[in-house]
Amino acid sequence: MFEVKELNISLYSLLIQYFIDKEPLQRFSAGSYLFQEKEEVENIYLLLNGSVSVGRVHVKGKEFILKILSGEELIIEYELFKKKPTYHFFAKTLSNCEMLVIKKSQLEEYALREPDVLGALTNWLSVRYIKSMIKCQDLIMNGKKGGLYSILIRLCNNYGIVTENGILIDLPITHQELANLTFGTREVIQRMLKELREKDVLTYENQRFTVKKISYLRHEVDCQHCSKEICGIN
Repeated sequence: MFEVKELNISLYSLLIQYFIDKEPLQRFSAGSYLFQEKEEVENIYLLLNGSVSVGRVHVKGKEFILKILSGEELIIEYELFKKKPTYHFFAKTLSNCEMLVIKKSQLEEYALREPDVLGALTNWLSVRYIKSMIKCQDLIMNGKKGGLYSILIRLCNNYGIVTENGILIDLPITHQELANLTFGTREVIQRMLKELREKDVLTYENQRFTVKKISYLRHEVDCQHCSKEICGIN
């Protein structure tokens, strides 16, 4: 009988090990676009450090952030193994970043040649599929308020530092950027955040949130207590 082996190494680790000596390290300053919507795909990106937002621009010009990637992450935003694919989203650096930039053809050839890499790629894609479905569930079932609460929980999972005052989200974020993440307006987000401050659920200083009562947020969205791998902003 064919035995399926559990994967012990991540796709990111496999790609870093293979490409680290083949491609030069590249640096990008904050506010740089790695690619824009509808551009033909050329590269994938291995993020070594820094933060990158991935999103779309509405026809009326409003920017929506679909996810924020930080630290050791992959930026693969296209249909794999498709002839002449285009990017569906933009990717923009939120801080100074260091990356390995790899041609998409190199990734695909490597994956097809090495079963372990193809298996890790499949696992990586399946995790991101589940993440996307849960994000959609939160927005559809819980509305704008639940969407905001869900995003705050995800930010705690990815950037949270436990302090005596609560969970500090160690990522500078403005009310407008939070609105972009929740697909709402800044005015609506500000009103909901004011309600949370009045209930002593969170505080906001120096563009950083501290969530004092994460249990309140989890109760309001009927949190499923997913693993941090699934419940993240990435």
